[in-house]
Amino acid sequence: MAFYDPELPGVAAARGYLLTRAQFADLAAQEMYRPPGDDLPALDEAVAAGRATLGPGRYETLLRVGTADGLPMLTFTAPWRAADVAWTPPAPVYLRMIADGLREAHGWSPAETIDYLAARPGVAGHWTRHRLVALIHPADECGSVEGTPPSDHRATHDRH
Repeated sequence: MAFYDPELPGVAAARGYLLTRAQFADLAAQEMYRPPGDDLPALDEAVAAGRATLGPGRYETLLRVGTADGLPMLTFTAPWRAADVAWTPPAPVYLRMIADGLREAHGWSPAETIDYLAARPGVAGHWTRHRLVALIHPADECGSVEGTPPSDHRATHDRH
């Protein structure tokens, strides 16, 4: 799981998708473990006020984080602050999905992606740069990451 805390300093890289109201409501409902298909009247509140809370659980807080092309950009997150929870490292498959999305959305090189992720809470202190290189840019794909020698595929595989 990943959550967005709007009170943290700095900038969070993200990827956005253009969804209809019904699509967003359905996606949010699924993440909240609610039945899909219902409208979320709280969407209007989130767009107007910047925030709407549907409940105390994960992904039950809707936030307007900006606008793009005149349309509101919304996300759903937890109501708690980042400092209120214990950080856990992301699973390799989840981290790889995030890395792939960031690279595609922002045009980042593998090295830029690794630098960004290595500094994120949950990754920092849990994932070494070597493991991030092996995960995000395996030796069997292209050989090496800018300035990083190719990894021994067998050794990388044995570490996972």
